[in-house]
Amino acid sequence: MTSRAERTVPVMAYGYPAQEGAHRLPAALRAPVEARTWREFAYLLLNLPMGVIGFVWTVTTLSLGAGLLITFVGLPVLVLALGGCRAVGYAERARARSLLWLEVAEPAPVRTKGRGFFPWLGGQLGSGVNWRHAIYCLLHFPWGVFTFSVAISFFTYGWGLLTYPLWRWVFPVYFGQQGLQVHGSGDDRHGWWLHTPADMVLCVVAGLLLVLASPWVVRGMAHVDRLLVSGLLGPSRLDSRVTELESDRGVVVDHAAADLRRIERDLHDGAQARLVALAMDLGLAKEKLLEDPEAGAAMVEEAHGEVKIALQELRDLARGIHPAILTDRGLGPALSAVAARCTVPVAVTVDLPARPVPAIEGIAYFTVSELLQNVSKHSGASRASVDVWRSGDRLMLQVRDNGRGGAEAGAGSGLAGLAERLDSVDGVLVVDSAAGGPTRVTAELPWRV
Repeated sequence: MTSRAERTVPVMAYGYPAQEGAHRLPAALRAPVEARTWREFAYLLLNLPMGVIGFVWTVTTLSLGAGLLITFVGLPVLVLALGGCRAVGYAERARARSLLWLEVAEPAPVRTKGRGFFPWLGGQLGSGVNWRHAIYCLLHFPWGVFTFSVAISFFTYGWGLLTYPLWRWVFPVYFGQQGLQVHGSGDDRHGWWLHTPADMVLCVVAGLLLVLASPWVVRGMAHVDRLLVSGLLGPSRLDSRVTELESDRGVVVDHAAADLRRIERDLHDGAQARLVALAMDLGLAKEKLLEDPEAGAAMVEEAHGEVKIALQELRDLARGIHPAILTDRGLGPALSAVAARCTVPVAVTVDLPARPVPAIEGIAYFTVSELLQNVSKHSGASRASVDVWRSGDRLMLQVRDNGRGGAEAGAGSGLAGLAERLDSVDGVLVVDSAAGGPTRVTAELPWRV
């Protein structure tokens, strides 16, 4: 999910903001003069010098390091070569960020096993990120030559032919001749130039076609550059996944600790306190039975009522941990039981071909339970609905109500905590709640973990 800025801005592909009033001209006509086109054109022109720098450095230092591997000196030289490739990658990410508006995260630092020079040396040489930077430097040189040549040719010929009537006066033209006479050479060499009105029109039309085609050629090549930068110079998928899993593990641990504290608090302040009071009451009733049987019987009756209340609290606590109906009968009956306790009439529809794994089933149950609690407490709705279905390898949940709306999954809200819990298992929470309602909250979970 992407974060929403406070001010909504129309966005084109790759983060380029749409210009006010740009819709008045077709995209094909405004593309040649858009800032995006000229930024990407500048990027393609810089591909050549950057490609030369990266290629020369990589080939020279890697060849030198490989040749010196017969001695120990070759290993530090290889590490130096890879470090230079990382520096080139840093510059390339900055260039892509400023000209292509492509945000690529910095790769994670190289992890070494142990301390000291040799573990560091082995970590640098075994880093896949370093070698991907080296591959980028090798591949980017031929690609830079190609993009530079194509881009400069399209722009030069296109704008040159389009503006030819404005600068044709630079050619020496002799009235009444069909060629250019070279003086001082005894013979005439004849060439050709465009000077008739028909020639001018054809020249301008050809230039216009090239000018109109140039932005799309440039954008196509810039898209390949985006793929190269993001694929070879960004964090590896494994590193990103490890970082994500570490973050998810922290969220799961925090939620588990919070749940344990909640259970302990509920036991201490609720059922435990009530059972202690019940034991004291039964002790007093035991003494009263010998002195005043009627008063003792009344106290036993009161204690019996306390036992019922304590049992109900324990049932509610157990239901909050993992309800028995969910284990025994599955998600449909369990959600129907939750809906029956809601203060708002709730229609439940569950269409599942089979039961998901218990972990996902439990998360789905508590997600719907918390959303229905929000409907009861904050929505002001008169009716709500719960829909559960499977889509491919994903479990879909949707809770809707006709309340006042305005729900947000902002930081500090209950929905934000719910979104974090879903994210810990690669789930997604989407909130659609305009002011005035209705509210629709959609949760997506993996079918298996």
